[in-house]
Amino acid sequence: MAIYEYNNIIPVIDESSFVHPLASVIGNVIIGKNVFVGSGASIRGDFGGVIIKDGCNVQENCQIHMFPGVIVTLEEDAHIGHGAIIHGAKIGRNTLIGMGAIIMDDAEIGNEAIVGAMCFVPSKMIVPPRKVVVGNPAKIIKDVSDEMLNWKIEGTKLYQELPEEYSKSFKECEPLRQIPENRVIEYKNYNIWQNVKK
Repeated sequence: MAIYEYNNIIPVIDESSFVHPLASVIGNVIIGKNVFVGSGASIRGDFGGVIIKDGCNVQENCQIHMFPGVIVTLEEDAHIGHGAIIHGAKIGRNTLIGMGAIIMDDAEIGNEAIVGAMCFVPSKMIVPPRKVVVGNPAKIIKDVSDEMLNWKIEGTKLYQELPEEYSKSFKECEPLRQIPENRVIEYKNYNIWQNVKK
């Protein structure tokens, strides 16, 4: 793992969590239980701090940072999609931040809210709980339905299972140069999640 001390502050990462070796975690960062951090993610606690609570996931190429003196908080079960940027914001419990979304300084995303892919949430915007937000700049367009929330919860559960699975089966290897004749790839049954209405 690319874990770095900064100004004599060492990140704290619960042993049940998984941080990809190609992610970087720097300085004043606290990562709770069953958190997944994907490849290319950068979590930088140099100007301020980052608290990532239990059950969160920070997917590939996400960036988390802040202005001086600010603490970025991801509450329990927050789900940060591929390539999202969280800069000095607060992300509520069981919230989904879509792929490529940008959440700016002092914005607050309420519990169980959904922020759409590529959405730009400007500084100091307050998104109430269980609202759907889309666009650039962000607009609240509707409430999060029970079906949407169930879909989000099921998707987050998949990521909460990954740290343990990765700890058992993830390892660096050399590639094969041919496809083995007997290669069969079996995946878990994700039908429950795939069939939930979005």
